[in-house]
Amino acid sequence: MRFTKHYSKKQTDQSQPIPGSGQVRNKAGGYIWSLDPWKLLDRFLILGTEGGTYYVGEQKITREQAENAVGLIKSDGKKVVERVVEVSKSGRAPKNDPALFVLALASALGDTETRQEALGALSAVCRTGTHLFQFVSEAEQLRGWGRGMRKAIANWYTSADADDLTYQSLKYQQRGGWSHRDLLRLAHPKPPTEEHRILFKWIVDGELTGPNAKIEAFEQLKRLAAEGAGDSEPYVKLIRENRFTRECVPTELLTDPDVWDALLDEMPMTAMVRNLANMTRCGLLAPGSAATNQVIGRLRNETLLRRARVHPLTLLLAQATYAGGRGFRGSNEWVPVPEIVDALDGAFRLAFSAVEPTERRYLLGVDVSGSMSSATVAGSPLSACEAATAMAIVTMGTEKACTPMAFADGLRPLPLSGKMRLIDGLAHTRNVNFGGTDCALPMIHAQKHKLDVDVFVVYTDSETWYGKIHPAQALAEYRQSRGIGAKLIVVGMCANRFTIADPNDAGMIDVVGFDTSVPQAMREFVLI
Repeated sequence: MRFTKHYSKKQTDQSQPIPGSGQVRNKAGGYIWSLDPWKLLDRFLILGTEGGTYYVGEQKITREQAENAVGLIKSDGKKVVERVVEVSKSGRAPKNDPALFVLALASALGDTETRQEALGALSAVCRTGTHLFQFVSEAEQLRGWGRGMRKAIANWYTSADADDLTYQSLKYQQRGGWSHRDLLRLAHPKPPTEEHRILFKWIVDGELTGPNAKIEAFEQLKRLAAEGAGDSEPYVKLIRENRFTRECVPTELLTDPDVWDALLDEMPMTAMVRNLANMTRCGLLAPGSAATNQVIGRLRNETLLRRARVHPLTLLLAQATYAGGRGFRGSNEWVPVPEIVDALDGAFRLAFSAVEPTERRYLLGVDVSGSMSSATVAGSPLSACEAATAMAIVTMGTEKACTPMAFADGLRPLPLSGKMRLIDGLAHTRNVNFGGTDCALPMIHAQKHKLDVDVFVVYTDSETWYGKIHPAQALAEYRQSRGIGAKLIVVGMCANRFTIADPNDAGMIDVVGFDTSVPQAMREFVLI
């Protein structure tokens, strides 16, 4: 009998842990490593848990992430708040919702210093009225309306410029059962200026007791819409002069292309991206039109994209939806403008941090197994598999020597290129899966075919279980066989607690999928 057949650190079936490795069992029955609690927090802040994963429902995975966050708050609450602020302000995450939830946890369950830090960070994380409403909604379920909470809410209103606060009160009027009127009545802020007093009075009582040109125009716009003016000129004039957003405009006016044209002038970048279908359907956006050229120019402006914190996932989802000519939800249809589809494609690439190429040789392994094809990213309709494909295309756009592969329980070439359109790339992995998951296959393939690879990048949920050798072991064998100190970058595409990256191997790293800082982090790791 050969005992090492059943006990070996060099080659172990993935259904068993590597001896002495400290591995844990994943949800698919394979053994991998559990993420460091701080890295798990990062996954939650960036990816969230909306929709759950293939193996774990939304409720259970949210509880797991909340318990991890609470543990960190108990051990180092100040550091948790700092991490929340950094991720939120930098625009690294597609949505601010997870950051708001963790901030609410810290404000409720931390020690005195942590609660003060969390409430003191309210304005930094809650940058809009919508953010504030969601924070209050989350916090109310975790804590009461004590003096600290009232003071923090009051400070949010009193520390803002009166003009900015007017904008917030008109654009973000209510959400989740909360409104500015509710919060002002609970927090009782003392108006720091006469302008604030006038605004607070209007919000709470609906009575305008002094001059505020924007509110006066808002009320006039509502009256005109109710009266049904014969043409759009009065509406357009009010919208342009007061730089109104779509939320300020009565719904019955939002079928008029002239109204949308007026809105477009001052429309925030993210709002513009989300309303491309509406502007196309009403006839404003058409091939060669002035409005189309304006939209394309803004989408190609890297400075504007970064200043507006437009997340790559927002642009990817916008392109996939807009190019399809039909919403993921609902029955609205439109004829997409090809130039706008291409501009969204370019904007997606610009939204990631631009980096210089490393000039290394890469093998990109995109997990297309059932779990990756079923799980979605950050609550979007895009599967983790599709999102991984888009990230692989970004890497290929930077690095010249890239070999893309798709794997599950087998491996096949993936016909991607750095210059191809995203919608064409996603078609190669959309609704495609062929069995279980073996994350060791990229390394096994490279060794078998004697490929020279400096960096393996594996986009996966780490629910690997199928193979006869662990990914870390396969990498070790490849290094020894080829004499190359190859590195492994694991791009986690789901907010679970697992990774195939050995935490004791300095040549492996785990990063969070769709974190905008990933390209730079990957480059720095590769060049160490």
